[in-house]
Amino acid sequence: MESITRSRFELFPGVFFNHVKTDKFKSELITVNFLTALDRDTVSMNTLIPRVLLRGTVKHPTLDSISAATDELYGTVLFPLSRKLGEILSVGIGAGFVSGRLTPEGDENTAGVVDLICEVICNPLMKSGRFVPEFVNSEKEKLLDDIASKLNDKQTYAMAKAVEFMCACEHYGTDEYGTEQSAGAITRQKLSERYRTLLTSSPIEIFYCGSCETERIAEAFRDRLQNIVAINPDYDIGTDIRMDPLEDEVRYYEEEMDIAQGKFVIGYRLGDCMEEPDYEAIRVFNVLFGGGVTSKLFMNVREKLSLAYYAASGTDMLKGLIFAYSGIDGENYDKAVREIGIQLEAIRNGDFTDEELNNAIATVASGHKSVPDLPTSLENFCMRSLLMGFPDASPEEFCALAGEVTREDVIAIAKSVRPDCIFYLKPSGNLPGEEDYEEDEDE
Repeated sequence: MESITRSRFELFPGVFFNHVKTDKFKSELITVNFLTALDRDTVSMNTLIPRVLLRGTVKHPTLDSISAATDELYGTVLFPLSRKLGEILSVGIGAGFVSGRLTPEGDENTAGVVDLICEVICNPLMKSGRFVPEFVNSEKEKLLDDIASKLNDKQTYAMAKAVEFMCACEHYGTDEYGTEQSAGAITRQKLSERYRTLLTSSPIEIFYCGSCETERIAEAFRDRLQNIVAINPDYDIGTDIRMDPLEDEVRYYEEEMDIAQGKFVIGYRLGDCMEEPDYEAIRVFNVLFGGGVTSKLFMNVREKLSLAYYAASGTDMLKGLIFAYSGIDGENYDKAVREIGIQLEAIRNGDFTDEELNNAIATVASGHKSVPDLPTSLENFCMRSLLMGFPDASPEEFCALAGEVTREDVIAIAKSVRPDCIFYLKPSGNLPGEEDYEEDEDE
């Protein structure tokens, strides 16, 4: 695995520059991330702002003009950012571009990308001090379409509903796009006001994954941003980690839909282990439980007992949650839920082989080794590890820590985990059967 060098320092109050130095890539990446609280009242506006910013600037007032500017920078690609990171929402602008090592201009090409990003962020095209109505209305409709489209992937929909119900009393229950109601209520005046608040009150994390000298790129950002942003940065943002389920009994929610395959999600709190989290032990536990093709859920619920089309698990360690999810025939719901509980109990009792444990560790280590393969995955790793409290850690270091996870570590995580909520997207039974299709053909 290639060694990654990370450095982080404050450009000025509230604005931090992160250099992930590597010369591995032919393409490089810059992201400018505004960190704000995940809040039902502002989430749709925060997500919409980067999309509107990319529609036009004072210097480049049209999409064609922006496109021409990116073409001059060797086909640089600008894109909006919106990420739910625990109970923090990160929004901003990203740019993928050809490494300066491969252009005649060298570092000057990268500096040109910085100039364009700052132009988009700081100098949007305005009318009467507000965003252009056409830009807002067009991007708002696209956001509404994105919200509605989440229903198309039924497992994604079931997961979103599970999070909504499980964390109804927590900010985490808010979707990163918001709701149709919150998005539909956006006006250009409200959005313009929110943009100015975001610009002047949000801590900013800038990431540069590339080979240019740190100070060259940092100075370019310092010159362009210091008089515009972070006038009064709000550092009082973070994630509230609830150790215990909301109620003693597991809460159950269901929704019927005209689908052939039922989908359910079991939400768990990681519990007391989040007091001083051993993140690698949590990762290994998750893989052993349901995070891979050698996991307990895959090998037993799906393969051995044939109770599900798939059975897996995933974590959000920033919030201290783990979810088991599955696609089933309706008649197998009770059996599948029961079997998932049995497999969790097996891990609590140490009922897993050394081979299973070693396979889980190898899977986690492999995931860390693949992080430096793409600038986007490397940047995402650095952002998440920063919020976990490891601003200088490399994938290589996490890989080494995974190799130190013991059987006792995994058992301790399993014993800490407690079920909180089940959401079941239940087949309604209204889908047409074979006889119904035959009748339609006769007609």
